Amino acid sequence: MKIIDLRSDTFTKPSKEMWKMLRSLDNSKIGDDVFGEDPTVNALEEKAAKIIGKEAALYVTSGTQANLVSLLSHTDPRDTIFVEELSHIYQNELISATQIARLEVKTYSSDKGVPDLDKLSDLIENTNTKESPIKCICSENTHNYHGGAIIKPTVLKDLRKVAENYELKLHLDGARIFNAAIGLNEPVTTLTKHVNSVMFCLSKGLSCPVGSLVAGSKNFISKARKYRKLVGGGMRQAGIIASFGLVALKTNWIQRLKEDHRNAKLLANGLKNMDFPIEVNAPDTNIVIIDVPNEFRIGKIVRKLGNAGILIFNIDKHRIRFVTHYGINKEDIEYALEKMQPVLSNLF
Repeated sequence: MKIIDLRSDTFTKPSKEMWKMLRSLDNSKIGDDVFGEDPTVNALEEKAAKIIGKEAALYVTSGTQANLVSLLSHTDPRDTIFVEELSHIYQNELISATQIARLEVKTYSSDKGVPDLDKLSDLIENTNTKESPIKCICSENTHNYHGGAIIKPTVLKDLRKVAENYELKLHLDGARIFNAAIGLNEPVTTLTKHVNSVMFCLSKGLSCPVGSLVAGSKNFISKARKYRKLVGGGMRQAGIIASFGLVALKTNWIQRLKEDHRNAKLLANGLKNMDFPIEVNAPDTNIVIIDVPNEFRIGKIVRKLGNAGILIFNIDKHRIRFVTHYGINKEDIEYALEKMQPVLSNLF
């Protein structure tokens, strides 16, 4: 049976060019990264910093670790940070922030990731205390649980002004930041120039098997490097896995994300045309979310589609997420829609 896996863009596999890059390595191209002596890792960090528009960058094992070392670098224990209420940091990484970084985590509401800045300012003024001073505001771009929504540069610019008004740092969870840039048809630096620090994943749309990067000032990255070691993220001959990232950050590979966005629109339109009692979001990027009415069992929908070879993911009791990515082409989306029609007809 043919399988179309739309659960996440973390299910991507490396490209032929990436495997070729890996096979080109020898002992002269790897070293001990904890000592800063792996030339392939160093090349990746330099390339990432240049593309993202920051002074320096740091290679880490995951997006969760990237956010954690960023927060550790901006704060001290018992400090407070503000995160959006549906952000990945709050929904999936809260224990890291509260138990490891020992931070107080407060949330702000938003309209698809865009906060009401007056309300946010009021929250900051009413929350700030000497015992637990606020040190950082976090944003997410694209926003996963808001269906891959793009947070525009003007929003980040205004958010930076709020942060500066209260002498706070602004950190961006940019796991899919290149999807945002491609969606806006603008350089990624138009989004990152307004933040103090940013992380992005190599292992999602960029199709690497592992790894994320944190970027910011040289001083910030110096702190982040120490915290990476502290949380067990120091790697030795990491150039072996970092080599995939050198291919991922090529311009033509980043531009490939456009195909994922086109496929997401094709999928969303196909679901809408089925005329079932579901609400389909209009995707900004590569994530499609559908809202299912209360009376239908979402677990059954996911299971029945899985039995038909269409793998998807329910993010809560009422919403299902589809993610397009490398390895899924237009024909696959058309096939998935064809397979979903009879299954959903029986369920609705």
